[in-house]
Amino acid sequence: MIKIQNTFLILIITLFIFMTKNVYSETKYHHMADGTFRNVEGSPTRSGKSKWSYWTFYQEKKKLKINIPKDHVINKTNVLNSLETNKDQDYFLWIGHATFLMKLGKHVIITDPIFSKNAGPLFLGSYRYVDPAIPLKKIPKTNLLLLTHSHYDHLDTRTLKRFPHKETKVMTPLKLGKYFSSRKFKDVNELDWLQSKVIDQDLKITLIPAVHWSKRTPFDTNKALWGSYLIEYKNKKILFACDTGTGNVYKDIGNKFGPIDMLFINIGAYDFRPMFDKSIYHTTPEEALDVGRMVKAKKVVGMHWGTFVLSLEDPFEPPVRFKQSAKKFGYNEEDAVLFKIGELKKLQQIIK
Repeated sequence: MIKIQNTFLILIITLFIFMTKNVYSETKYHHMADGTFRNVEGSPTRSGKSKWSYWTFYQEKKKLKINIPKDHVINKTNVLNSLETNKDQDYFLWIGHATFLMKLGKHVIITDPIFSKNAGPLFLGSYRYVDPAIPLKKIPKTNLLLLTHSHYDHLDTRTLKRFPHKETKVMTPLKLGKYFSSRKFKDVNELDWLQSKVIDQDLKITLIPAVHWSKRTPFDTNKALWGSYLIEYKNKKILFACDTGTGNVYKDIGNKFGPIDMLFINIGAYDFRPMFDKSIYHTTPEEALDVGRMVKAKKVVGMHWGTFVLSLEDPFEPPVRFKQSAKKFGYNEEDAVLFKIGELKKLQQIIK
């Protein structure tokens, strides 16, 4: 009898270990044995047919004509006045590129802050053709900073060095905290995918997967994680996407976390012809709307355009395609939301 009980106990323990091992390996698929990271299983991959050339990119970029619409940027004085007028409201304000100010209750959040003239080391990289909506020293006091990944147009160390509110709580994907700690930020939190931080009873932040990659030098490809942020504020869900391509992962995200009230997602930096047709790591305006459909987003906010030349499409093509394509993906045109640089929109204006 004792022997049977012991055998049964061994079987139960073995089954538990097997099941635990399978769950662990599935949830940690993005962790590679060499310490690097990868996208979720089934994500798009490079075909191998593309051929990147800095020289070709430089020559093609010179052909672009940047005709900035007069209403693309709001006067800085008006921006500052708007911030003061709405300081007690919940709002979103576009600084440029992927940098937003979000005021949610008592929290002022800044995303991927880049205030430098160029997105690259020293004098290299793309130069902005539109200034930030307001100077860095003029931003309201923030208490939460969300960083999505390590690329220079998102992780700007010169901005971090000059950032005026070093007591701000920082959220980063794994292996990126050092860039903040070394620049005197005191509350730095690294997250893995699906890890959450409860800020208070009204605000919860979760890092979720994105279809992207990381690199800052020739020697650190994918050695740091990337990701998007699910911001749960009271009864609202806001998904601030990392630069991302499309993929079936968004169906899973929609099923797990949807419906989403607002999705912020890149709609620029996708065309790299003649080297290759498009980037699999930046959604086109149409793919951005399709991701919105997959995550069951009520509103889709187009960002990551109108600031830097990072690819070879006309710089002001993305917003036009974004609006024109809304109905194809089940949205009304007003559900495809665009900001002017410096424009402030109240939460209740967007989500009614």
